[in-house]
Amino acid sequence: MKQITFISFFSVMCLSLMAQSKTTESLNKRYPNSKVFFFYNNTLRMLNQADDKDFDALIKDIEKMKFLWIDKSGAFNASEYKKLTSSYKDEKFESIMTSRHQGKNFDIFVKENDGDTKGMLVLVNDSSSLYVLDIVGSIALDKISKLYTMLDGNSDIRKKITENFSAHKKER
Repeated sequence: MKQITFISFFSVMCLSLMAQSKTTESLNKRYPNSKVFFFYNNTLRMLNQADDKDFDALIKDIEKMKFLWIDKSGAFNASEYKKLTSSYKDEKFESIMTSRHQGKNFDIFVKENDGDTKGMLVLVNDSSSLYVLDIVGSIALDKISKLYTMLDGNSDIRKKITENFSAHKKER
């Protein structure tokens, strides 16, 4: 019984060491219209209702992901975005790729330790919203748009996120 307690305690402590970015945390607090969702590897696997082997391979190295959605109808603008990316760079995230997909700008950052990827950030920016995918672990660069499409394009997931976001706005 003591071994199980020790293992449980150790597991929780290890997870706390793999926390998401402080910048993402502060971003959520600064913008009251934001909404946060957490996904762990097992919840991401549950989203794969079609048992897509490629999707399972895509998420295999994701331990935890924070999905932050900011409605940009308020004070969030281009200069705020520039400050945001600078703040991530201050946390030792390196900008590794910028791309466009379906009218959205993707900026991808990575944090490594001795060549091992510890975390990734995917900033998906358009005229009305900013999505931040703060990932503990990693994902292949050529698969990032597929992950975003799965989260944004899956009608059941999109409906839940939209409902939660709308309810959150009404509460404020």
